[in-house]
Formats: sequence, C-alpha cells, structure tokens
Amino acid sequence: MKKVLLSFRVNGENRELLVKSKQTLLDVLRDELHLTGTKEGCGNGNCGSCTVILDGRPVNACLVLAPEAEGREILTIEGLAQADKLDPLQQAFLDNHAVQCGFCTPGLVLTAKSWLQGKVNPSEKEIRYALSGNICRCTGYDRVIKAVSAYTTKEQPPTPPETGRKYVGLSIPRLDGPDKVTGKARFGADTFIPGMLYARILRSPYPHARIKNVDVSKAAALPGVKAIITGKDLPPLGKMAQSFGAEGWITVNSLRKLVLAGEKAFFEGHPVAVVAATELEIAEEATKLIRVDYEALPYIMDAQAAMQPGATLLYQDLLPATLAEKGSKPGNIASYSELGWGNMEKAFNEADVVLENTYQTQVVTHGNLEPLACVASAEPNGQVTVWTSTQGTFNCQRQLTALLGLPQAQLTIVPMEVGGGFGGRTTAIVEPLAILLSQKAGRPVKLVLRRDEVFRAGGAGAPAHITVKVAARKDGKLLAGYSRLVYDIGAFPSAPTASGATIAFGAYKLENVKVESYNIVTNKLPVLMYRAPGGAPSVFAVETTMDMMAEKLGIDPLTFRQINAVSQGDTMFSGQPFGPIGLKQVLNKVAEHPAWTEKLEGPNRGRGLAIGYWIGAQNSTSSAWVYVQRDGSVNVTTGHVDLTGTRTAIMQMTAQELQLPIEKVSLRTNDTSSAPFSDQTVGSRTAVTFSVAIHQACQHAISQMKAHAAQRLNVPVDTVDYGAEQFCVKGQEGKAISWDDVAFLTIKRTGGPVTGVGFTTVSNVPQFAAQIADVEIDPETGKTKILRYTCFQDVGNELNPALLRGQIQGGVCQGIGWALTEEYSYADGKLKNPSFLDYRVPTASDVPPINTEIICVPSGVGPYGLRGVGEIPIIPVPAALANAIYRACGARQSRLPMTPETVWGTVNVTHNENI
Repeated sequence: MKKVLLSFRVNGENRELLVKSKQTLLDVLRDELHLTGTKEGCGNGNCGSCTVILDGRPVNACLVLAPEAEGREILTIEGLAQADKLDPLQQAFLDNHAVQCGFCTPGLVLTAKSWLQGKVNPSEKEIRYALSGNICRCTGYDRVIKAVSAYTTKEQPPTPPETGRKYVGLSIPRLDGPDKVTGKARFGADTFIPGMLYARILRSPYPHARIKNVDVSKAAALPGVKAIITGKDLPPLGKMAQSFGAEGWITVNSLRKLVLAGEKAFFEGHPVAVVAATELEIAEEATKLIRVDYEALPYIMDAQAAMQPGATLLYQDLLPATLAEKGSKPGNIASYSELGWGNMEKAFNEADVVLENTYQTQVVTHGNLEPLACVASAEPNGQVTVWTSTQGTFNCQRQLTALLGLPQAQLTIVPMEVGGGFGGRTTAIVEPLAILLSQKAGRPVKLVLRRDEVFRAGGAGAPAHITVKVAARKDGKLLAGYSRLVYDIGAFPSAPTASGATIAFGAYKLENVKVESYNIVTNKLPVLMYRAPGGAPSVFAVETTMDMMAEKLGIDPLTFRQINAVSQGDTMFSGQPFGPIGLKQVLNKVAEHPAWTEKLEGPNRGRGLAIGYWIGAQNSTSSAWVYVQRDGSVNVTTGHVDLTGTRTAIMQMTAQELQLPIEKVSLRTNDTSSAPFSDQTVGSRTAVTFSVAIHQACQHAISQMKAHAAQRLNVPVDTVDYGAEQFCVKGQEGKAISWDDVAFLTIKRTGGPVTGVGFTTVSNVPQFAAQIADVEIDPETGKTKILRYTCFQDVGNELNPALLRGQIQGGVCQGIGWALTEEYSYADGKLKNPSFLDYRVPTASDVPPINTEIICVPSGVGPYGLRGVGEIPIIPVPAALANAIYRACGARQSRLPMTPETVWGTVNVTHNENI
C-alpha cells in the first residue's frame, strides 16, 4: 500500500512519519505513536470511544484518514493533563465517581471538553444530548452527567467525614481512576511486543455447513504471512471430560468446536481458519485467498421448532435427557432440569383465580465496548504468556490447558484492564487461536476482533420462550406457580441459563411450585453468561404475570407482593432455608417512598413495579496474600480481576482490618504465576467472598505481628493486644511497640517476614431488589419515554456507596436496552444488524436519572455482611417497564424488546378487541 509523509502536531508536539494512504488516524495514533488512550470500540463511528479533538473539534478518529490530518492539531486524552496535574474535567470525573471500566472514559472526557468550550451552566438535557454519540455500557450515564455538570459549575466534592481508620462505608474514589481518565490504563489490545504478528479470522458465511476441504496454499504463499491454522491444528482432547464456568458451564468438547470449526460450521461467523502476518492488512488479504469447500446444510433458528420431532439436528450424538432417563434418539435438547415441590394439580383446582400467559424474549449482546482481544507469546522452551482482558485468569488458564494440552505451570495469563465484562469474557474464545499461531510462527501474535465479529461470534444473552401459570386465593395468597423455560443457547451444548429457573419464583413464598427448564441448540451464535444469566427473561415473565394476578384480584401490586414475599426461614430451591434477607424491608421502603406514593399525573402515563431475586456467590473461591513490608506498609496480592472497583474495595477492607491509614496499603492483581487462586469475577460474588478472604489474611498477619511484638517486648504472645497501629501488653500501661517498629524488626531480628494468607469458598448469598418505572407512551408511535426510574436494593452493607450505586445504575441501563431497543435481527440464518448503528443500545439521551435507594440487611457472611450488587439490577427492569407501559396504554406486553412498533401494535390489538 502506498505511503505518504504525514506532518502534524499531537498533544503539542510536532510529529512526522510515513503512513499508509488508507490508514485511519486511529490506527496511526495507536499503532505508530502508541497513544492507546484512544480506543477502538466499533470502527465505524458509532460508539465515540476513539474521540480526539482535531483543530478544536471532536472527531471519531476511526473515520478520519491519516493523510487528512496533515498540518493539523490533534489532542488525545494523553495530552489533556498538564504534567502531573489533571485537567479539572478529568478531576471532576474522579470526584463524581464517573469511571467504571474506563474504556469509554477518554472519549467521553474529550467530547465533553470540546463541547463545553464557551458553555455556561448547560442543562442536564443539553449535556445528555451532547454526549449521546458516546456509548457507556457500565455507568448508566448518571455520574458522567453529574461530573460534567460539576465541572461547569465548579462544584466541589463533599469533604470526606473524619472516620479515623474506618474505611468501609466510604465513597473512596477508584484506585485505578487516574489511569483511566488519562488513558494510561492498558486493555487487551494495548499490548505491543517487538516482532509481533497480527491475526485475522476467516469465518463461515453459512449458518450450518459441512466443511469438506480447506485450502490455505495461496494464502500461505502471500509475502508476510507467517502462520495459518485450521480446525486440524487443534490437538486431540484428553480423556477427561472437563467443563468450565461459574453460573453456567461449557464442556471442553463444546469449547473446542466453538473456538475453531472442524468438520462442520455451526453458525454464521464460526471461525474456520486464522492467519498471522506481519501486518494486519496482509492477514486480512490472506483470509480472502483461503478456499473452503462448503456443503450447505439445513439450519434451524428457532428453539421451539428445534424441539419438534423431525427437526434439523445439529448433532447426531446429542441425546436429550430428562431427570428420569437418558434419551435414546438424538435431538436438540442440550439439557433439561426440573425444580419444585408440592401438589400442583391440587393447588390449581382449589384456587379462586388461575392465570396463564406466554412470553418471548430476544437475543441480546453484552455490548462491552472493548472488543475481545489478546496477545500470546510462545517461547521455544514451551512457556506461553497471554495478555488478555478476561473475567478470570485462572479459569482462562484452565480452559486453555485443557483445550491445548499445556501444563498449567507453562501457561501464564496476565490480566489486562477489562472494557466491560457482563459475563462475556468468561470463555476463552480468542486466546487459543493466538497461542496456536504463536507456537506455529515462533513470534508473538495479537488478535483483536472487529465489532461485527463480536456481534456475530463473541457470545450473547439467551432468548427464551416462557410459559407462566399462577394460582391464588381471593385474599391474595399465592397457592402455586409453574414456569416452563425454553432457552435458545445457540450452537453448542452448555448451560449458561440455569439460574433463570432457580430465581423464577424465588421472591415468592409458595407451597406448590414447579419450574421446567430446557436448553436448546440452534444455529445461532453461542450463548454465554450475560449479567444474571437467564434471569431477566425469567423474571420478566413471572413479574408481568404477578402484576396481572394482582389486578385480577383487585389488590394493589405492592400489597400483593408484600403478602407473598419470602422471608428468613422460607425454603430456597436448593432446599436450604433462607438466612437473613431483606425483601420485606425493601418492599416496606417502596411503600413509603415518593416514587410510589406520589400520584403520576398526565395522559398516557403509567407506573410499574417489579421485584427481583438473585442467588449470588455460588461455590465461589477467593484467596489473598497480605505482605507486611519493613517500613510497615502493606502489599495485598490477589488473582481477582477488577471489573467494578474491586481493587479499591479490597484496599478499604485491608486498611480497616489492619487499622492502618489507607495510604499505607497497596494492591496488585497479579498473573497466574504470581497470584493466589481466585475464581472468576462473576455472579455478584467478588466483594462478598473476598471480604472473608481478606479478613482471614489480615488476621493471620496480625497474629504473626503479635508474635514478633511479644518477642521484642519479652512477654507471652497471649498478653499482646493490637489496635490503632500499636501492640500493647495487657495490664501494663506504657509497655508497647508500634506497628512500624515491629515491621522493621521482622526481617532480621524477630523471626522473618510476615505474610498473611486468606482462603475461602462461599455459596448462596441471596439478593433482592424492587424497581419502579414511570413512563409516557406516545399514542401515535408507541414510543416509550421513561420519566423516572427508582431502584431499591438490599446490599447487606455499603462497602463503597458510590461504587455500588454506579453498578446499580449501569445494570438498570442495560436492562432498559434489553426491554426497549436491543435485539439481534436474523434473516436467512444470518445476522443483519452487527453494528451499534443498527443495534440500538441506550445512550445518555435515552435514559433518565436512575435513583437508588439502599437497604442494608446484613447477610451474615463475612465480617461486613455484604451482598453482591452487580447482577440483580438488570433482572426486574423489563418487567417494571412492561407493567408501566400497560398502565400507560392499557396493553399488556409479552414480547421483548418493547419497541415503538411492538407497543403500537399491542395497543391497536387491544383497542380492536374492546370495540
């Protein structure tokens, strides 16, 4: 490709370099200048992550050809701060806790910075509109808007209260915040190694096809191509049938088929061959030279149809099984489960009112702005290092060693920052390909998916067809609940939706209940765990039906839920009794809150309520090391990946446990070769399980420090107390030694260094939430406008109020997208909307301020009684909005998303039925 000389100024410095004539400004900034704060989230100008300021105006760097920057002035996020002093807008983002994953943050900051020039006290509506071209998937936009507003008004953050050495409960800014507002944080695609190759994937154009032959000879002969792999390059599997996952699972056999097609391609976008070359353009060209002989096969895209006799089969060896017996004939049912108790027939016969309805939900993307990305480097001695954005380094390591036959001791997973997880980074999809290419080429390999590839093959949330039937007495007491859940899990047998069955009626006290759950394979992309897997569809169906039941009985919908809410001692689906839970306290808070008590005025307006339940922390393991340095400072080492502020929370807990100033605590999330084992950051488990592990590690460290102090003070160790950085002898006032002095003595004089170790496994820490939505429906178009949204959630205890509220707001924002706008559109087995232009995620102008009301009923687990926060906020959203829409327009909604077309159609059907 022709090269041209480019002269321009970047961040105040003159730059001159040769660039390709068709290279984008984004590529030059990232690949040539290594200014990686400018992110690629979509590649077509629809997400705003690549925003830079060009001659004073914000532009999407992915849409600007590099030669167009000739002689011009460019400001990237790296140039905004002056020396070590943050720009006031960057500081406002930190002070107002407007940073979560941080991938979108540089684009948001620069967009706002440019737009605000000359603006005086813009309104919230104006700010939301100005930022509507920048997608943020984590924050829900609320705190971003507050940060921009605070910057314009020069509002100062509140002074932190004097709390001594107590840090749990304070809104301490994120430890990683400065790196994220300045672009220094490193994500999966931000790794550069000398001699690195670039990979591209050839994908199946068919939703279902037999692969008869793959000819790579022409591609291999292209200059610059260093390695090509196909399904034949995957090593044979060992004898152990392993499975992986936390809330769901996938077998190693299914993972092998997912990573790289063998004899068949199972979905459009299924990887068939992968090329590594010296330049990305060469790798792309090489994929076009690969010749694949396909035999197109019949495909099936609907789970209901896939269950029928005579349906097209994806696998000849998939034998549907029930609880009673294993199937004898192949089918498309990957798994079946049945939960419940009681006499259903008797309950339905004795009920005063019985209601039954069916519901349909859609395929949705995780929407994490950072595309899947990794770099792998295989050494001649067999050692392999992978730099990747993953939700669990040890789980990733386990998957890769099982899949590729590597000893775990030879494979190191280095965690990078994660640009949005939501369950979409729990399965090793790209890492095996990069490793195989690196082993074959003898050089490091970078593999970064394009946004359309993420849509087509990066995993998604499961669609479902759901039937719900409930029975009740006239006084409002529920007698029975039945649900049949049919999840479409895509092309590979797995169970990423099992929790949907467990939580369906989990918030209700029922003496008779039955939930049947089916996971069905189809020729869609594979379903992976997605924030509360299976939960939002299941609860959408149940909560809409409960709302119908309350109306049928003439009972207020809140009162109906209060009558039937579970409480401590009631039975969970696991058969165990609930411990301390706060559902009734949540509902009592709703009853007295203005969001429920204030009358909603105006035509075409309605208010909806829904509640949600999540299991939380299922068999989750956390470990921690606490090392006391000679100067008394403390290093905490963990293997946990930080998605939502984990590092900050761990520092808070450590400082409080050790009664030290937080400035004396530092933390590192290390790779798999230098960190203690921890499970994935999923399932609303991390803070809960780690609070126990860090408590153990800190107490272990204190006990060792006491022993050192006792030796120095020449007293028995059981006479030593510790508090406020002092070791004192009981009953002997004045006989004491400081923490720092003991730490200094540990290395050489009193027995050696101090390392505290903590390890724990925690199961089932239930979480409950209620949400209220106020909406207005345009009767001409069916468009839903959200007027107010309020969340009530039992968090056990507030570890960091700002961080937990940010998680709640982000989860609700995702739920709004699931409820109103987001949907995969298929035609002829192919995805038709693989971009953020045609797949509509909520922007800042689409959502209202999301209000949060926190209830604290300690869980009884760990030193602080925490509960998970991150997943349950998404669960009630579709139902709350559906119930609100019904009260605004009189039409019940049974299908997601509730687009203007869908709502308008149901309104007109209801109107015609009532004529």
